[in-house]
Amino acid sequence: MNLPLLTMLTDDTNKRLLQLYPMLRELPAAEKETLLASANVMRVPAGTVIFDENQPCQGFPLLLSGSIRVIKAAPNGRELLLYRVVSGESCILTSSCLLGHTRYQARGISEEALEMVLLPATSFYALFGKHEAFRNYVFLLFSDRLTDLMQLVSAVAFQKLDQRLAKLIVNKPHPIHATHQILADELGCAREIVSRLLKGFAEQGWVRLGRELIEITDAASLKKFAEL
Repeated sequence: MNLPLLTMLTDDTNKRLLQLYPMLRELPAAEKETLLASANVMRVPAGTVIFDENQPCQGFPLLLSGSIRVIKAAPNGRELLLYRVVSGESCILTSSCLLGHTRYQARGISEEALEMVLLPATSFYALFGKHEAFRNYVFLLFSDRLTDLMQLVSAVAFQKLDQRLAKLIVNKPHPIHATHQILADELGCAREIVSRLLKGFAEQGWVRLGRELIEITDAASLKKFAEL
């Protein structure tokens, strides 16, 4: 994670951090003050690689705004979206690397400009070892992400790609402003396949296609197809 450390936490940042991560509010006052004094605020542009495969973990990120895509990349350049991290959450892969003293096995990329607090590894270990609320937060992250990843494995193994695409777009905010390449990256397939499938959806009357735009015209049929 080769990112610039910009500023120490301000009073406003402290307030936002404690609102988004209430388990930190349960710390004794002296420990909370020490923790906040040791943390750094990062402001990261969109499209920045936050961490990459085989890199060591340098801290525990707590997002104040923005989001991170965590992906697994193949040697041929294809990508598969594993999960997203948004404000109020943290990266379970980072937790795993810290607890297992291992390197990253995936890549994290900022989807948009983001702001996050990076807790040093020493702070993470101290919190995890001493405070039940923080441990419970980390274990809940593991539980939620494991459920997400099991659903992803099930979709990849048992659903056809056209059904996965239908499910992906029907669950996005409408209209969808995205390129076919972005959708292909989320599904871990080639752009040409997504374009062909979307054309088929359009011929069925389920969607209307424009330049970097997908309008759903028959959500009920698309959802029914996704759940076959």
